[in-house]
Amino acid sequence: MASIERVTVSLPDNLLREIDRRERNRSKFVAEAVRREIERRRHAELRRSLENPHPDTTDLVQQGFDEWAHNLPEEDADSLVTGGAGKAVRWVPGEGWVEDRS
Repeated sequence: MASIERVTVSLPDNLLREIDRRERNRSKFVAEAVRREIERRRHAELRRSLENPHPDTTDLVQQGFDEWAHNLPEEDADSLVTGGAGKAVRWVPGEGWVEDRS
């Protein structure tokens, strides 16, 4: 378990009253709110990174894919890497994946 440190945080009195209406343990409430905000910011950073990847990253991904595809056995390479080589399937509850004939 992580160690706990005491900090002093100044909050507007109306915000403090709102916290007290919802939770008896202010520290628990604030810690949970901070955790959620950190997680929200991590997700936002990841989203920005995925939407605007660094050019070096995209080059590295392509190199990795090319190496992976090059090392596939000949019979797998054509079916896994070539677009349109597979069969269309759809999920049917209770049956699983079935060929889509539509």
